[in-house]
Amino acid sequence: MIAIVTGASSGIGKEFVRQITSHYKNINEIWVIARRTERLKTLQKMVNVKLVPITLDLINPDSIKVLKKMLKERSPKVKLLVNSAGFGQVGGFTDMDCKYSTDMIAVNCTALTAITHTVLPYITYNGRIIQIASSAAFLPQPDFAVYAATKSYVLSFSRALNIELKRRKIKVTAVCPGPVKTEFFDLAEKTGKLAEYKKYFFVDAVKVVRKALIDSVDGKELSIYSIPMKAFYILTKTVPHRIILKIYK
Repeated sequence: MIAIVTGASSGIGKEFVRQITSHYKNINEIWVIARRTERLKTLQKMVNVKLVPITLDLINPDSIKVLKKMLKERSPKVKLLVNSAGFGQVGGFTDMDCKYSTDMIAVNCTALTAITHTVLPYITYNGRIIQIASSAAFLPQPDFAVYAATKSYVLSFSRALNIELKRRKIKVTAVCPGPVKTEFFDLAEKTGKLAEYKKYFFVDAVKVVRKALIDSVDGKELSIYSIPMKAFYILTKTVPHRIILKIYK
């Protein structure tokens, strides 16, 4: 029985690798996917199960062929798929390089969709899929426009897929944290600064991942860590977005 984790070399993905076997005792191998080979190799020191490093650049659509070939050759039983690969950038849309924006869509949306479709035939009855969305998915985000839009896609896709897969007892959980203390913001703030008030809501990746795995085991469609983010979710469901956006900045 295996798990597959994308974006495994850092941040939330890395933390999933570390915690998975604490919640899924029958997993004896984890396929870890990321661009940085050396980082993937160092992950083995963190866990007691075998890791299979797979170096893929998910911006390139042909990279999915490598995973597809491995799955076909080995025909594994996949208990858990975690789509954690993704990136964002703070700043006005016109201030960002166009290719950077389209690459964001390629990784956050296209690659996530392709990997989910590729792995699904191998996911066991009563298996689990965890998709990393964001609280940014709840509301359009000026100066974070493309990233928020990609995460809205992830959230919508995950909730629909959760219904479609009911007959196979496969549960899909969309994880929607607020700002998480990871390398993500080292890259995201290269073209702009995160709004100061958001920095008061930073949370620890360890806690976000722990809750996500518990919620996944319990079959929940949403995993939202922290009271402020839960309150934000309720706000975006009860107050028209146009009103919230008027006071957003």
